[in-house]
Amino acid sequence: MAKQETLVSGMAGRYAQALFDLAHETSTTDEVAADLATFAGLLAESEDLRDFVRSPVFSAEEQVKVLTALLDRASIGGTTAKFLKLVAAKRRLFAINDMIRDFNVLYDHARGLSRASVTVAEPLKDEHVEALKSALAAIAGSDRVEVSVKVDPTIIGGLIVQLGSRMVDGSLKTKLNSIRARMKEVG
Repeated sequence: MAKQETLVSGMAGRYAQALFDLAHETSTTDEVAADLATFAGLLAESEDLRDFVRSPVFSAEEQVKVLTALLDRASIGGTTAKFLKLVAAKRRLFAINDMIRDFNVLYDHARGLSRASVTVAEPLKDEHVEALKSALAAIAGSDRVEVSVKVDPTIIGGLIVQLGSRMVDGSLKTKLNSIRARMKEVG
């Protein structure tokens, strides 16, 4: 338990930790994760909904009322619906994206999953992606790693890896910029 508490922090982290603990106790973590993903999808699709959850103009009662109707339409119920309504009632709906992100961090950790983002100059072969996954799994100390690969030719060569909160920039572009900055200091 103590290790999970270090995974998330701040107000959003406390709410996410509480939701995760409740979902774990009631054996509904998969259901809650799916419902949160549905709600996150609704937020991503609708600018009006994003404005609504961030707006301080609406009272807590108005937010709960609108949220109740929205959750019913989206078939989100149970623990997730109660949590979202509580967040609205406590006037914390503006931070729901951070809460969902932090819940997913806890959920992934509980399943032994780490996520990494890798930026490369040109597409990787399948065997290179698999080698990268196994190396990152060893570093993360997790059972498996999901890697999302982004191709960005402007980094020239090398790669940029973000694994959780850690980031390693081994791109040629960064190395060249570093050399350029040191040369300016000398000359």
